[in-house]
Amino acid sequence: MSVQERLLYQDQQLRITVATAPGVPAVTLIGEIDATNSSALAGALASCRQGTYIVVDTGELTFIDVSGLRVLVMPTVPPSERWIRLHNVTPYQRRLLRMMGWFYQPRVHHVPLQG
Repeated sequence: MSVQERLLYQDQQLRITVATAPGVPAVTLIGEIDATNSSALAGALASCRQGTYIVVDTGELTFIDVSGLRVLVMPTVPPSERWIRLHNVTPYQRRLLRMMGWFYQPRVHHVPLQG
């Protein structure tokens, strides 16, 4: 399996790359997202959408404002239609998401062990 990384967007604050391989695109965000580049983020993410969802790694973001969070969380889209899955969410980002009421915990299904 060959993984290729390509640059989707870059400005003085933000760098967006995507690793493409068979399957789900994995996008990495590095730097800062605010009102000056959140629309570019939306366009970059939409450009690499191939299937039902993409994975977005936010672990290297040093700052994100509400405009950036809106792009990533898609609060106006029904949960079943959201196609962005966040990965590597930092404690700061989790706190902001909770403050905005946009933090969604995946349901964990426990399978009983048979003994």
